Amino acid sequence: MDWLINIFYYLVPFLILLGILVFVHELGHFLIARSCGVKVEEFSIGFGREIWGFNDKHGTRWKIALIPLGGFVKMLGDADASSTAPGEEAQSLSEEEKKHSFLFQPPSKKLAIAVAGPAANYIFAILVFMGIFYFMGKMTFPPIIGEVIEGSAAAQSGMMVNDRVLAINGQKVESFTDLQREVDLITDGKAVLDIEREGKPLTLTVMLKETEIEGADGQKVTKAMLGVRSVNVVEVQKEDLSLWQAFKNAADETWTITDATLRGIGQMLTGRRNADDVGGVIRIAEMTGDISKQHSLMSFLVFMALLSINLGLLNLFPIPVLDGGQVLICLIEIITRREMNEKVKEYMFKIGLALILALLVFATWNDLTHLFDRWFGKD
Repeated sequence: MDWLINIFYYLVPFLILLGILVFVHELGHFLIARSCGVKVEEFSIGFGREIWGFNDKHGTRWKIALIPLGGFVKMLGDADASSTAPGEEAQSLSEEEKKHSFLFQPPSKKLAIAVAGPAANYIFAILVFMGIFYFMGKMTFPPIIGEVIEGSAAAQSGMMVNDRVLAINGQKVESFTDLQREVDLITDGKAVLDIEREGKPLTLTVMLKETEIEGADGQKVTKAMLGVRSVNVVEVQKEDLSLWQAFKNAADETWTITDATLRGIGQMLTGRRNADDVGGVIRIAEMTGDISKQHSLMSFLVFMALLSINLGLLNLFPIPVLDGGQVLICLIEIITRREMNEKVKEYMFKIGLALILALLVFATWNDLTHLFDRWFGKD
């Protein structure tokens, strides 16, 4: 019976979240393609065999497919969903039909259509944050322990996941940011933590552990650390904001997440950050399930906005197969004022596909290793 409950908590919310984000992304492509006069033949959520669908008055087939791990819009004349190469159908298109085929559009229109998907993900994230700020108030991440790092000061002192820190050395703590700040202010390495565990108060004395981390300038520095990470939970402090203030805060939050993600990727590429943090769909499903078990709609919305930003950002990377690859090709064609050779595009596509598949394999391995450690690695 437990496995049925886990399927509900992990699989169902994950599919809902993924379906929403894929729909938003592809809707961006779809709307701009339509506005540019390009005919969209298929709008699919998922891949493989169709399980449900209908045709709209413009001849677009809207469908839900069997494998719900992505989606696509297929435009007139495309060989595949990536719109990177012409299909056999494209060779037989009439001059009138070519006017409505993505492949025969000027680079400027192709660029707009390619960027529209990631842009839709960003707009969606801003709207989610904006709604939270305007209708509910300011988001805070509570000082609840989401992970105790193995071998850290927190682990040695007996801190546990879901402990809520109430105060450090007598100073009240209301958010995870407060927790980090108070730890940074400790000069003698000793932290007396007032915590709440399963509704009961508890006091722990922790001797902070010197740990080597990367400083703001990219250099290695030694810092006294507690050794805990935040939990995927969001709380709200009521604060009346105007619509403009809510929008500005939402845009700031979106930029902060984008900046942090880019810096994290840069650290991985330069070897300054552990690549074990790279996760895939299994990790996303796991995190979605953990949040759904907490029955927190707020946390689910924030996590969805976070993933929407990451989906938009990832798709802007200049890798063929991704939207960013199409953007790169369009920019080259705009600058050179000539169409790129089809053979070159084909080789770029193959290289991009190989990179994406390698990343997918690596992320899946990390996900499985993480799950094994979670289930069997601890007593």
